[in-house]
Amino acid sequence: MLDPLEGVTGAIDEVTADSVRDLLRLQQRTLARFVRQNRQSVELDRSGQPARRGELLLMDLDDASAAALASEGLRLLGREEIEGLDIAVTRLALPSGMSLPDAQELAARLAPAAVVAPDNLHFQSGSAPIAVLQRAAAARAQPGPAVGMIDGAPADSQGTFVSRGFATGAPTPSNHGSAIVHLLQQAGVRDIRVADVYGTDPAGGGALAIARALGWLVAGGSRVVTISLVGPRNPVLERAVTAAGRRGVVVVAAVGNNGPAAPPAYPASYPGVVAVTGVDGRNRALLEAGRALHLDYAAPGADLFGRDARGRRVRLRGTSYATPLVAARIAAALRQSANWRRTVDEEARDLGAPGPDASFGRGLVCGTCGRS
Repeated sequence: MLDPLEGVTGAIDEVTADSVRDLLRLQQRTLARFVRQNRQSVELDRSGQPARRGELLLMDLDDASAAALASEGLRLLGREEIEGLDIAVTRLALPSGMSLPDAQELAARLAPAAVVAPDNLHFQSGSAPIAVLQRAAAARAQPGPAVGMIDGAPADSQGTFVSRGFATGAPTPSNHGSAIVHLLQQAGVRDIRVADVYGTDPAGGGALAIARALGWLVAGGSRVVTISLVGPRNPVLERAVTAAGRRGVVVVAAVGNNGPAAPPAYPASYPGVVAVTGVDGRNRALLEAGRALHLDYAAPGADLFGRDARGRRVRLRGTSYATPLVAARIAAALRQSANWRRTVDEEARDLGAPGPDASFGRGLVCGTCGRS
């Protein structure tokens, strides 16, 4: 998990120019270290973003272009229709010695009508849990629409869920996935569907895995899907998110923790996705909160309590943990009416400048959720 605040301790009260620059530099160093440590399975794409090594994804690939790519040594790994979304994706293996940027350039030249994409990795957007002794106050569970979660798997002790793995070794319990499930449960969600896109794979969290997970959740009847992951813009995942939206599924995503100077986070920045930021216990925007091309809501992202993969009570911080709280309120609103937006807007507490703004979106949702 990439965490731009790894190693940072103490209270953070305000955003300063120096702190924002430090945050961005720390994020860049963390990313570089991650790639070095996983060079057998991860490399940087043409935009300098981490992706699965040795593979390329294409959509709308015609036979003539496929033959041209094959003549250059790009071997077919498989073609698939993503379940629930009617999206066709072709996976190609790069020849030995060919870098991912070179392969992207070659594919764009030989298959001009196709959509070419690396299998970009996405990272969990919450800081590592820290053990504490307080207990979260339980919310009263209400029957409602199924909420899908794309993340790591929760702890076995948290219950039995409809789940499926989309990575090597998945489903495998993780601290991050356990915390997300705990917050959904505390916010009253009964029916949680779990898609593990990490497992034990060092290149887990790829765009194709997330797209497959989203399709499975849509096909299984999830009305809301929460994604506390961030990565670069990727055309395969963007098409998947668009297809889910056309089927009436509400996708909720975190803006990430790379700071306000970082590039826009995805999937939060895709059109139609509900983008969520976090606030602390005094309703101040988190210093580390990233940004998206739009912002919908804020929710508690600090002074929260959850459980890790061992079942221990933990303190949580990050926009990851605000996201399932908003997803829970959207699911509750869908229980009342198809117009969930109006219901959630009426519930949201306006913070900052009057009306929607770049720091809190349309307001604070679930303001007391997850806190002791």
